[in-house]
Formats: sequence, C-alpha cells, structure tokens
Amino acid sequence: MSQQAAASKPSLQGVRIKARKGAVKAHAKHEPTVFRDQLYKHLETVQEGDFDSFASKLVQAGSQLEFLKYADTLFEIILVGGIIQPGGGYVEDGAPVSPFTVFHAKEPVEVDDIKKYVEVLNKLIRRYKYLQKPLEELSLPGLLQYINRWSPTQRDKLAIAVGLLISQGLANASCLLSLTKDHLVKNDVSISVLTLIFRAYLIDQSMEHLSASLKRGGIKDLLAFFPPNKREGKILEDHFRKEGLPQVAEWWAKKQYGVVKSELVKHLTELCEREDTPDPIIAAIRAHQEESPLPDIELVQCIWQGLMASVDWSARPDQIEGLALREVGRYAPILEPFCDSAKTQIALINVVQVYCYEDTRIIKAFPQILKVLYNKDCISDQAIIYWHQKGSKPQGRQHFLKSTEPLVKFLQEQEDSDSEEE
Repeated sequence: MSQQAAASKPSLQGVRIKARKGAVKAHAKHEPTVFRDQLYKHLETVQEGDFDSFASKLVQAGSQLEFLKYADTLFEIILVGGIIQPGGGYVEDGAPVSPFTVFHAKEPVEVDDIKKYVEVLNKLIRRYKYLQKPLEELSLPGLLQYINRWSPTQRDKLAIAVGLLISQGLANASCLLSLTKDHLVKNDVSISVLTLIFRAYLIDQSMEHLSASLKRGGIKDLLAFFPPNKREGKILEDHFRKEGLPQVAEWWAKKQYGVVKSELVKHLTELCEREDTPDPIIAAIRAHQEESPLPDIELVQCIWQGLMASVDWSARPDQIEGLALREVGRYAPILEPFCDSAKTQIALINVVQVYCYEDTRIIKAFPQILKVLYNKDCISDQAIIYWHQKGSKPQGRQHFLKSTEPLVKFLQEQEDSDSEEE
C-alpha cells in the first residue's frame, strides 16, 4: 500500500520553482555591475578621442544589452564614469573608470570639448528613443542631487553637459529642481552649477529659448537656487551680470515687472469698481510704486489698462463711443499726475492707440479720446505732434495717422500763431 502511495506522488520534474524574494533581490543587486562589465568590453576596444567609434559601439551594444532595464546605470557610466550607490558615492568593487565618460573631457574645461561627448549621447538617444525619458526623469535628477560629491572640475564638466543636453532638447529642465535641495543651496553650490548650465545653454540658444525651457520644466523662481539669506532680486541680478550673463538678469527683472504690473492692474481695477475718488487711487498707485517700482512708461501703461478694465462696456453699439469718452474724462485726473514728461505722454498715446486698435468698437473715437486727454492736461500738443510724425506704434498706424490729421493740423496752427504773437 505504501509502495502504491509513493508511486502516485506527483513528480517535480519540469516544474519551475519560484525563487525566494530575498534570493532574487540579492542576485539583482549585482546585475548592474554585470551590465557595466559587459558594456566596458564594447568600449575598451575604442581609441581615446574617437567619438564616432564610441557612438557606433554604444549603438551596437544596445542591440545586445538591456539598455532600458539598465538605463540609469548606462547614463551614470557615460556621465560620471561609474555606478553610483545611494548617497552619491561610487560602487567600490575595484572596477576602473569607464573608458568613455564626460569626466574624461580635457582640462581646463571647454564647452566645445564637452559638446563632443553630448553628441555621442545625442546619437545614442536618437537610435534608442526610449532612453530619453529615464535620462531626464531619473538619471539627471539623481546625479544633480549629488553634484557636491565631485571635485570642482568634475562638477563643471557635468554642469556643462547638462546645459547642452537641455539646450538640444535631450532633457527637460525639470531635472534642475534637484539643485534646490537644502544641502546644495546653502553653500552656493546650486547657483554656481546653475550658472554654468545657463552659460552652456546660451552659447547656441537665445534667452527666449531658455525661458521657454524653464517654463516647461516648472522652474518658476530662480531665487530658490540661492541661499535663503541671499534671496533678493538685486543679488540675483548682480550675480548674473558679474558672471557675464546680463541677458539672464534682464529676463528675470522683466519677468518680475510682469508680476508687479499684473498686481497693479488688478488693484486699480478693484479700486475703480468701488468707484473711489481720484485722490485715494492716486495715493494707492504712489504707494505701490514705492514698494515695487516700475519704469514711468510701463506705469502709465498699467494705469490705463487698470482703469479701462473697470469699465462696463455692455452699452448699445451706438452708445459705445460716447461711453468711452465719458470714462476717459472721468479717469483722466488719475492719469494726469503720472504724465509729467514727454516720454510718458507719448507712451499714453501709444497705449490708447493699441487699445483702440484691439477693440474695434471704439477705433473711430481715437481722435476724440486724444482731445479729452489734451483738454485734461494728460498730454501736450507737442506730444501729439511728435507721436503723429514719428512716435506711433505699427498697429493700425495708417488709420490712426489719417484720422488724427485734422487734430494735428489744428495744434500745429495754434502753435504757429502762439510763436508769432511772442
């Protein structure tokens, strides 16, 4: 009976036995080093400085090795010369530095030299497009958070490579958020690295291009890369000017102006909707200027926009022009104190010109609006004449110049008669 029972027991032959989780993990830990060693075999046959051959060997290796599974390891090897363990140090198993790595670039560091290494990466990613996502989402953020672990020269090489990768569209600027970590910010590491990244980026691209990349990457405030005790606009502007990147300083200042202008327009609109008298509104503008000063020309433009945004334009079409003239007359006392120079007066005429061009319902009222502003001492006859001769904006220029010819002619005749009397 016992022999029969033994004979009927199921056989394990051909059945796959699932390994214990611990054993799988222990084996997996060593797999990146196996991948590294196999990759080295491909790269060791290439002579140093032969970048085309390095690119060919990497592309060839991609058909034999699991690049997607070991993308992080692949980029660590190419960018910093070895496998990085948690904490930022290299895995210490006696392996040499990679035969091909950005850290082999010449010293002193030159952008043109780093470009050759980035071009190899470019060819590799063009061939294996699936590598771009792990590069920008895992590898670069991970390496940048440990950038303080390398020597100043190695740091410079990696920073320049990152700048070139982002400028060529091979990585997203979101990886730069790793540089806002406290341990990097407090010792000026972040801002010095970011400066190098920007400098490399701007060699081939414009500031507008960089601005768009930062926006896509969610980089909203450059002050976050400075130590907490240095997070002031003037310090930021002075830093980038001193580093030979005035375009970054100017872009940031202009961006800040944009925020300030939006706040002022919104505040003015709210004050006007409450139907406050001119005096408190003028006081509010002056207070805003003391706290966040704007250039006089931009201030006048903001005041006009804020005042007009409060107007209820829901009147009948045949009453719109009359409404516009009444509202301009009502708000002119608010504009007048801030139109005390030829430049601000011409700026006001131009902002009215563009406003009328964009709102065709009141385009015909433009000459009458100028008359109201002239009668209320917001603009002078010389400002109107200068605007007509050579100061107008391109938007609808021919229409506005023609429609204001009678007014300009009248002002010129008046000016001539005044000079004759003198």
